[in-house]
Amino acid sequence: MLVLPARRLAVELGTWRTAGPAYAALADRIRLLTLDGRVPLGTRLPAERELATQLAVSRTTVAAAYARLRAAGYLESTRGSGSVIAMPGRGAPEHDDGGAGVVLDFSKAALPAAPQVGEAAARAAAELPAYLNGNGYDPLGLPRLRQALADRYAGRGVPTSPDQVMVTLGAQHAISLVARMVLPRTGTALVEAPSYPHAYEALRSAGRRLVPVSVDAAQGWDDDGLEQAFRRGHPALAYLMPDFHNPTGAVMPVQQRERLMAAAGREGTVVVADETMAELRIDGDADLPLAAFGPAVLIGSMGKTVWGGLRIGWIRADEDMIRRLVQSRYAHDLGTPILEQLIALEMLGTYDELLRFRARQLAEGRRDLAALLREALPGWEVPHVRGGLCTWVDLGAPVSSQLALAARDRGLLLGAGPRFGPGGVFERFLRVPFSYPLEDTRRAVGILASAWLSLEGMAPVRDDFAPALV
Repeated sequence: MLVLPARRLAVELGTWRTAGPAYAALADRIRLLTLDGRVPLGTRLPAERELATQLAVSRTTVAAAYARLRAAGYLESTRGSGSVIAMPGRGAPEHDDGGAGVVLDFSKAALPAAPQVGEAAARAAAELPAYLNGNGYDPLGLPRLRQALADRYAGRGVPTSPDQVMVTLGAQHAISLVARMVLPRTGTALVEAPSYPHAYEALRSAGRRLVPVSVDAAQGWDDDGLEQAFRRGHPALAYLMPDFHNPTGAVMPVQQRERLMAAAGREGTVVVADETMAELRIDGDADLPLAAFGPAVLIGSMGKTVWGGLRIGWIRADEDMIRRLVQSRYAHDLGTPILEQLIALEMLGTYDELLRFRARQLAEGRRDLAALLREALPGWEVPHVRGGLCTWVDLGAPVSSQLALAARDRGLLLGAGPRFGPGGVFERFLRVPFSYPLEDTRRAVGILASAWLSLEGMAPVRDDFAPALV
């Protein structure tokens, strides 16, 4: 059983106090950490006295918070095991959670399946019998698919051979494979803040220390921060999303890409560029991948462009790294399913047409979300992004966690700002996808407006001179 120390929980809680009762605010914040996955199910929370000392509150406050969580089904207490995180309906007592349940899930920046997926799957199934005489274990990927992916990289300005491509079980699998191979147990990884939360998890499981560099929706990457992170941190690996960064939507300028790769070269850092959003361009010209400026490892996927249910990703690296990845992969899985690779190969045949369709779809979603938020919540700052699936909204007050809880109680699930950064920061921000149908987006904004009104009295006045990143 995972035991969460009081000091670690205090860091995850961040600024948890509100204008209401302290025990209720503490319980709500622990509930959010559970819903966000930052505190895994089955985790044992600190003892009441230990947490009270760490938070500088009375033991009565912590006891009341734990009791509130138990009544709601988010905590179970048994003799000898202490207080253990649970989820309502999963072995927890029956309860009234005070909400109607989740109606809209906007916690994922994702698109529905592309219209061509069904037909592509049928054609792939018809091709499958030709592969049934083999053993089906494929740690590297079908040669035809690797060739098609190499051709796409060549078309984007990065000449690539099939031997430089490995097909994976999605981008998250690819990140984990590279991190486990590159990062020693005492290694350091440079990461962006905010960033994709599951990348943090993969890197933490492979190494011990993350060095964050700030990214802002308007200003982009902190140039000085990047230089210092390389010079002082000596990272073994740098994980970045230079194109339509998740969640800010920022795009790294060409000059900064050059400086980044030069700094990585001086330190011997392996640069990993997550390109899962890179081809979801709405407007503007395409930028050259990081591998055009130096030996970067590129990670791609069809999860964002085609469909999240098609678990196909890939790694583009030098041939020696691909060979080493194949050898290390055997310890964790035995390859990518043949049928899904055949579906991916079918989708690549009309990929440019699909991307044009996605660009029109996302342009409409971006326009609709901005208009709805401008009307319903005019005090929020909504950045204009050139592509990707989401925007990083500045709420003007550090209440993202409270807002996410209030929205969930009204039927809308959203990832609060702290979900995208280490240590409970980014309370001023909320990631809002614009990839959902207009009717769903309209309902989501209505719920957000209602939830925002419910926070009146606890939200501080906007401070226009506050830093963009907390």
